[in-house]
Amino acid sequence: MFEFIRTHQRLMQILLALIIVPSFAFVGIGSYKSFGDDATTIAKIDGKPLSQLEFDNALRNQLDSYRQRLGAQFDQKVFDTPEFKQNILDQLIAERAIAAEVIGANLSVSDAQLQKAIMDMFGGPSGFDMERYKAILAAQGLRPQDNDARMRRDMALQQLGDAVQGTGFAPRTIARTLSDIGAQEREVQELLLPVVDFVPQVKVTDEMVKAFYDKNAKFFEVPEQAKIEYVVFNADVAAGQVSVTDAEVAAYYAANQAGFTTPESRRASHILVTLKKGASAADKAAAKAKADAIAAEVRKAPAQFAAIAKAKSEDPGSAEQGGDLGVIEKGTLVAPVEAAIAKLKQGEISDPVESEFGYHVLTLTELKPAVVKPLESAKVEVAEALKKQKAAKKYSELAEAFTNTVYEQSDSLKPVADKLGLKIMTAEGVSRTVSPMAAAAPYNNAKFLAALFSNDSISAKRNTEAVETAPSTLVAGRIVDFKPASKRPLAEVDAQIRQRVTMEEAAKLAAKAGEEKLAGFKKSGDATGFGAAKVVSRSKAENINGLAMQAIMKADASKLPAYVGVDVPGMGYGVYRIGKVQQPAEQNVEQRKAEAEQIGTLIAQQEMHEYVELLKQKHKVKILKPIASATVVTEVK
Repeated sequence: MFEFIRTHQRLMQILLALIIVPSFAFVGIGSYKSFGDDATTIAKIDGKPLSQLEFDNALRNQLDSYRQRLGAQFDQKVFDTPEFKQNILDQLIAERAIAAEVIGANLSVSDAQLQKAIMDMFGGPSGFDMERYKAILAAQGLRPQDNDARMRRDMALQQLGDAVQGTGFAPRTIARTLSDIGAQEREVQELLLPVVDFVPQVKVTDEMVKAFYDKNAKFFEVPEQAKIEYVVFNADVAAGQVSVTDAEVAAYYAANQAGFTTPESRRASHILVTLKKGASAADKAAAKAKADAIAAEVRKAPAQFAAIAKAKSEDPGSAEQGGDLGVIEKGTLVAPVEAAIAKLKQGEISDPVESEFGYHVLTLTELKPAVVKPLESAKVEVAEALKKQKAAKKYSELAEAFTNTVYEQSDSLKPVADKLGLKIMTAEGVSRTVSPMAAAAPYNNAKFLAALFSNDSISAKRNTEAVETAPSTLVAGRIVDFKPASKRPLAEVDAQIRQRVTMEEAAKLAAKAGEEKLAGFKKSGDATGFGAAKVVSRSKAENINGLAMQAIMKADASKLPAYVGVDVPGMGYGVYRIGKVQQPAEQNVEQRKAEAEQIGTLIAQQEMHEYVELLKQKHKVKILKPIASATVVTEVK
């Protein structure tokens, strides 16, 4: 089995590389044609610049993504590395190179393909709803035309990616061989030398304890800690100090009545007889006659409008929906059609209406008149809106008072607490680093902690400045009691160290004894002292330690019995005798199929990776400015 791996090293190297090469994802690709050159250009792809601003935005977006995923465990310093920044730049360059190839190859997506994709993505149980579509896009800061352009571009990119990755496949014999290796079973016997058996042989001296204490000083460090007081001023405090009268509510309602009016809503359907641009008079007459006939037909049976539309409408987008155009928004349809719909009564059938696309037979399927919400129903909503306005203004006024008071009367928080009606809160065991254990605490903020642990704050116990820890939230605090970092005395940790050193020395003795036994077994092939035989595999450990399992499955079993020794931390030393290597009696067909698909996917990803490298050469990528020293954005709002 392992002879195959030795004689196919190149293939195995590729497969191992595939495991660690991340798949390429088309994320956040900007409009390639719109790049402009400037003094901050950091790279050029196909002669077009990649700016520092684009890099900074990509870096910020990546950090924001990690921040959302990791939550309180997010530590920005982990990402402030040259390697992380270089990875962002490499991804941006790859994206630009692919975008250039799409443009150069004239890859495009037809209107029909785009329309189907939008229908599939945003359609609901009752069909496509323009209002729902717009609401979903608005939540992402997009307009329909923006989304159309983005989806059209991404679909073109996907075509290219699918074409390249589709060339990757796993040869059946290779996939089966690798699957066999994964499923292989080994019959194993275990001889464990527990570390506790060697403890009586260990004699720990004072010198050994002192040496461990000096060498491992960081184990005995007590970090600096502080007891603090702090006050929080936020929008809720300001809101508690404002009120709204009925007269103010009535005045606001009268001045903003349009905001409480639901405009008229019209939903329509149509049957289209298409007409090509530049059509002759005869073609126009024929199309008009056809539309007149359809109009006459639906007037005789208005209830059959949807069925007739499915059968006779030449609009591929709406015919399958019975001609439904959805709720009509101003500007979404051509002007003649919108104007005609605006004049129709519910259920009325229009005469054929001519547009640049042909002739439309229209009907109004739903009409909802404009509705004005009465003052009584809007009263709570208006009062809340007014209160928010007043609270925002009040916050600005009081924030200045908060900031000035904590600064001017810096030896206590009581003046600002009394002035603004705030509660002085306390916390103990606070350190200068953000703590995941206190994620929700107002003081657990990097900027505030930096101010709190400044030299002036520690030595003079003065108030910090007012620090904005969240939108519309200011925190000020002071250190009441400070304990600098220290080291626990040796006498206090002597017993712990003796126990630790005892176990370490016992583990060494166990390993030495185990290695001697291992050498003897390899010479004799003996099985004396070993436990009962167990059949194990990579997915079935049978209560054998994980490190031992790795060694057992990696051991050269070309000559049996084979022996392997493993130092198992905390347990002792294990010697393992491999007596038999076999394949499972029953082959899991579904599992083998899944493994073959995984191998094929890895190969396809490698194909894509190599293709992107070729594109970088083709489109003459040039790095003009190093980015390793770029500053990581410290806050995303």
